[in-house]
Amino acid sequence: MSGVSVTFGGLVALSDVSLIAEPGQVLGVIGPNGAGKTTLFNVACGFVRPDTGTLSWRGGELRRLRPHHLAGHGIARSLQELGLFSRMTVLDNVLVGADRHAKTGFWPSLLGLPRRARDEKALIERAMTRLEEFRIADVAGRYPSSLPYPVRKRVALARALVGEPDLLLLDEPAGGLSSAEITEIGDLIRGLTGRMSVMLVEHHMDLVMTVCDHIVVLDFGKVIARGTPDEIRADPAVQAAYLGEEVTSHADR
Repeated sequence: MSGVSVTFGGLVALSDVSLIAEPGQVLGVIGPNGAGKTTLFNVACGFVRPDTGTLSWRGGELRRLRPHHLAGHGIARSLQELGLFSRMTVLDNVLVGADRHAKTGFWPSLLGLPRRARDEKALIERAMTRLEEFRIADVAGRYPSSLPYPVRKRVALARALVGEPDLLLLDEPAGGLSSAEITEIGDLIRGLTGRMSVMLVEHHMDLVMTVCDHIVVLDFGKVIARGTPDEIRADPAVQAAYLGEEVTSHADR
């Protein structure tokens, strides 16, 4: 992402933002409410077209990116609201994310030819592998509405990962989870780095500092800092804008 700016009427949502999601690493994007994090993700996914700036992927510029183009580019996104289909089983929800690997064309699918059956079996095996990885294979036949929120969160992540993307965009994966569940999600994210790049928007600082290789900090739509977790912790501008400053009590003086 290079020199990206977005305005909504007179409101500047992003101003000259540049960042790079390095191969095999986790890039964190943090900032206070209203900093522009959601707009940045929406630009990366094609929901919002920037006023200025460019998006590049695999050495080429992405022009007129649209959300339905993401899978074809090897990019997947998990939604903060999960976006699961309530009338589809967990397995079918995950199979939606596997469509990138479907080999059967329109006519074999329509006519029910043997090739379609083989393709479907392979995709189901791929989806079940992801469900087993997230330890939720036992709920494959259930509907999302019957499951606790943390389990639905895992279903959404399994759907994003079943297509084996090269870049995974995670929108607040720790939201609504307990401390133990956040630790598990952190372990899962770190386990992805050998397989793909990850860009993470998150408010939970313990998770960000644990899983990210690099962090970009936004404030009022501008990048105010970038660096490793240790560098971000020590940055005075970040402390003032987001992390908070250490307060010295009278007893310490």
